[in-house]
Amino acid sequence: MRKILPSFVALLIWAVCLVDPVAANAAEQVASAAGGHAAPHINGATLGLLWVVPFCAMLLSIALFPLILPHFWHHNFGKAAAFWALCFLVPAYYEFGFSVVLYEVLHVVLLEYLPFVILLFSLFTVAGGVRLTGSLHGSPLLNTGMLAIGTVLASWMGTTGAAMLLIRPIIRANEHRENKVHIIVFFIFLVANIGGGLTPLGDPPLFLGFLKGVSFFWPTQHVLLPLLAMSGALLLIFFGLDTWFYRHEGHETPTDEPEEKVGLEGKINILLLVGVIAAVLMSGLWPRDYRFSLLVFHVPLEIQNVARDVLLLLLAYLSWKLTSRESRKANAFNWFPIIEVGKLFGGIFMTIIPAIAILKAGANGVLSPVIHAVTNAEGEPINSMYFVLTGLLSSFLDNAPTYLVFFNTAGGDPHVLMSEVATLMAISCGAVFMGANTYVGNAPNFMVKAIAEERGVKMPSFFGYMVWSFGILGPLYAVLVYMFFM
Repeated sequence: MRKILPSFVALLIWAVCLVDPVAANAAEQVASAAGGHAAPHINGATLGLLWVVPFCAMLLSIALFPLILPHFWHHNFGKAAAFWALCFLVPAYYEFGFSVVLYEVLHVVLLEYLPFVILLFSLFTVAGGVRLTGSLHGSPLLNTGMLAIGTVLASWMGTTGAAMLLIRPIIRANEHRENKVHIIVFFIFLVANIGGGLTPLGDPPLFLGFLKGVSFFWPTQHVLLPLLAMSGALLLIFFGLDTWFYRHEGHETPTDEPEEKVGLEGKINILLLVGVIAAVLMSGLWPRDYRFSLLVFHVPLEIQNVARDVLLLLLAYLSWKLTSRESRKANAFNWFPIIEVGKLFGGIFMTIIPAIAILKAGANGVLSPVIHAVTNAEGEPINSMYFVLTGLLSSFLDNAPTYLVFFNTAGGDPHVLMSEVATLMAISCGAVFMGANTYVGNAPNFMVKAIAEERGVKMPSFFGYMVWSFGILGPLYAVLVYMFFM
């Protein structure tokens, strides 16, 4: 904790040195300028696909190095992430100049990466202080119940919060099992992704939609049926698969009778977890009359977001101080998973800059066929393509900006889109559900993988996981398209 917090403080101090306060009534103008009208930004319409090579190389490094050079990767993944980031930043400096690169780096660090890491760090620290005691035996019925509970919780405390709360108990309950990879894979499917589709608290794309004007309970009303269809099918598949493994491992008839009374340590962290959720919700509901921005080299750092991040760090600090070290040790808590995620996603967030810029260029960029594919000759939206393309791009890119790209492609008017239910439902489901397709599709995926591996579960490789995801989820996506988006 003492080694990690100074890094956040240093970044905040560095940002403050560049701050120029902006009055509340000018905040929207600043945001507009930073969005690309006045800021020295990269114009995605001028970029070729060569600029996306560092991003692809970053993903391939995550996929291949743990297989071919595991020892090297374990000790040097941060250096690899920095190398690929420089492979974009150095050519960008010579091509676009220092001010453009500075703006793009500040924009991604202050508005995307830093809030992303602070939220993950806070949830990781707080949820890691909750320990389920007593004897839990990972029978198919118990495992399916825990996945169902996590799926429900994900929409109300975020996929990351639910995943960090339950991943350690489900691993601990199944320590005696020979086959447990499938348990973690389905946990990523349901708790870390699909379960977050019902509210803006569940997943970042829906929170961005909420900030754009989509009503808070719109996803609850319109994404509920697709979510029930997906999660219900997955829970049934999991129960059948887990039962088969359980019986072939030589266990007797499944029983959920614990040998010791189940209890909970670190209960204060449940309250702190509610505080994390409240801090995130507060940033979205901050009164407009009291909003103003701190302008950091054309990047508007809104006061409500600064307040949220400070509160999140404070809650993480309180959790660390108020939770006994013995309880965390018994919970197998350590900092490596959050350090790994922070370094790898630092490289991803840097190298993804040109890919997002090209997507934002829409019909004027080299990926214009993607944009044109969601509209027919009459100008009507093709909802099945909105679902598929939003989802596939969200599998490899950041699903939040991908959601915004297709939200704006569909017109960008929240009132119109809320009335044209199928299109916004397709975009929402694609962005949330298909984050389960890869380890980098959604933030908690990689954290769950890292924690599982720390606890001795031999997780599939990057491509091995995709065999699981596309093999199981692919047919369900096809059924979902037929049922809701045709």
